[in-house]
Amino acid sequence: MGVEVTSDEAEEQFVVTVDGARAGLAAYRSRPGLRVFTHTEIDDAFEGQGLGSKLVSAALDATRAAGLDVEPSCPFVRTYIERHPQYLDLVPEAIRGRYGLGAA
Repeated sequence: MGVEVTSDEAEEQFVVTVDGARAGLAAYRSRPGLRVFTHTEIDDAFEGQGLGSKLVSAALDATRAAGLDVEPSCPFVRTYIERHPQYLDLVPEAIRGRYGLGAA
């Protein structure tokens, strides 16, 4: 299975594909110095394959590489960060409490 995550900056989303077929997306809004992740979805045909986690991991890695912070408005992204604390530093301390995220 060929899984690829790409950035579509024009549409403000990261897209995951499987063998070239679009399987899902992680949408965001751009703010100065910040990506506000708003929605993550995986097509029903691709559920249960761990694609949501692969998608969000790649999106967070790309956001880190771009030098941007993260606001996890999307519940899936927020839960992913809770379960993978190596990404907590991407969320500014001033907004962590709003999302129930602990300190680094």
